[in-house]
Amino acid sequence: MTGEIGRGLLLLVGFTGSDTEEALAWMADRVVGLRVFTDEEGKMNRSVEEVDGALLVVSQFTLYGDTRKGRRPSFIEAARPEVATPLYERFLEMLRETGRRVETGEFGAMMDVELVNDGPVTLILER
Repeated sequence: MTGEIGRGLLLLVGFTGSDTEEALAWMADRVVGLRVFTDEEGKMNRSVEEVDGALLVVSQFTLYGDTRKGRRPSFIEAARPEVATPLYERFLEMLRETGRRVETGEFGAMMDVELVNDGPVTLILER
């Protein structure tokens, strides 16, 4: 087991060769401030920060799999490991700077990820 959290967010993250420090900062801020946890009235009105939640961040280059042509996905848009690794590490650093507990998977490894989804919320965030 490399990472485990209780209440919080599971982030499956992928990077492209054109991702920048600015994009990473925007994403870190967006993730921590996104109001997806319910308040006392049952409305999605609280952020992971407000519920004292943690973040489990798992690298997932296959998010950039292009299936528009052929039967096998193309991963040409996904950043190569030598580019993606520093982006991933920097993103983790930015998230940790917010004060949230951050757990991770193992970059580039085959992993079994388990999720108990507390509600019907799965979002794609891109900038």
